[in-house]
Amino acid sequence: KQDTKKFEIATGEEFNPIKQDTKNGKLRTYNWGDMLFNYGAFPQTWEDPSHKTDVEEPELHRGDNDPIDGVEIGCHQLRAGCVAKVKVIGVLAMIDDGETDWKVICISVDDPFAPKLNNLEDLNRTFPTMVDTLREWFRVYKTVDGKPENKFGFNGEAKDRDFAMSTIDETHDFWKRLTSTGQKTV
Repeated sequence: KQDTKKFEIATGEEFNPIKQDTKNGKLRTYNWGDMLFNYGAFPQTWEDPSHKTDVEEPELHRGDNDPIDGVEIGCHQLRAGCVAKVKVIGVLAMIDDGETDWKVICISVDDPFAPKLNNLEDLNRTFPTMVDTLREWFRVYKTVDGKPENKFGFNGEAKDRDFAMSTIDETHDFWKRLTSTGQKTV
């Protein structure tokens, strides 16, 4: 939130450290507008690239080979690398370069708005433009770097808390299967 450095979980390195991402030896940043949310990941999840997901598009989409993304919408900036307890509100099914890249909308349980937000209905009542703002940011944020707009499954509709929890559970099962053999990197 309010930071342009692009941090990633280095899934190709042992112990999967969190560090600023690089491309061609240069540190990467987000170059599109202000980041109005804390961007993180759910530990012990994995979007399996061998699994094809039906997000009501003409074709099925494979997982993006990363942990599932958390989009924390609270009032406060969270420290990079912190572990925050969150309430899951819903999820967007972003399609990035043909891969499913889930965006779980959540809020820190310590946020002053957390008691009011339990699902998408609460979110839309309290912050009527939040889902549209998030979807638009994720749709266009790579275009400033010459990449195409991202797409969304389910006609761009955010899915409810139960669907989001099911997606988290499924990607946790993928992670358990991946690591059951002792594998430490992807």
